[in-house]
Amino acid sequence: MAKNKYGTALVTGASSGLGRGLALWFAKQGTRVFAAARRREHLQELAEEARATGGTLEPVEMDVSRADETFAHIQRLDADCGGLDLLVANAGVGQETNGRRFQWERAKQVLEVNVMGTAATLSAVLPRMVERKRGHLVAVSSLAAFRGLPKNAAYSGSKAFLTTFMESLRVDLKGTGVRVTCIHPGFVKSAMTAPNKHPMPFLLETQDAVERMARAIERGVPVYRFPWQMSAVMKVVTALPDPLFDAIGRKVR
Repeated sequence: MAKNKYGTALVTGASSGLGRGLALWFAKQGTRVFAAARRREHLQELAEEARATGGTLEPVEMDVSRADETFAHIQRLDADCGGLDLLVANAGVGQETNGRRFQWERAKQVLEVNVMGTAATLSAVLPRMVERKRGHLVAVSSLAAFRGLPKNAAYSGSKAFLTTFMESLRVDLKGTGVRVTCIHPGFVKSAMTAPNKHPMPFLLETQDAVERMARAIERGVPVYRFPWQMSAVMKVVTALPDPLFDAIGRKVR
């Protein structure tokens, strides 16, 4: 695989938002993209849009919350296409999980998708990428990974897992030819953030975020946090002493 050139790629969560934008972006670059999501009708529309620009995008109906099925499906796909060069684990869900009114079903959905589903997605191709001595694993985490944000125990916890998971893989895979990138977006306009009733500082348009992420992936950046303003805010928040953080967090009801 030539530097910054991918022959094949799999993008999960590709029916909307960042996943849709990334799948289309790489298809336009000449990559054969497998776009995975539950909503096949949306993927068909995406495939037609890619085709109109000369790109190749193939819909893959898949529910990453079913971790074992996802693992097996991606392994078959990897074998059938001759080996994936790029895998972008983007599928994720966000549900408010307020500790005062905790709902297990919400937390379960977040963990099944963001933790088990994402880990299965990445793990499915990892051994074969190591054998091939090439490949690029990308996970979309969040700036919410760096502190347990109020009302977001499951979401912040799931993204913290993913961040640490990718960090360990990055260390392990050094020198194998397999690259690892973990992306931490701030607030981006999407179906996930639309119901948010709280302020979303430095909110980015979806396409702007897609462009930033795609170029970071092409550069092979190990860790990419954006936008820089929100990243700087989270660095300050991360450094706050626990009693001060807790006092501020308790004001969010």
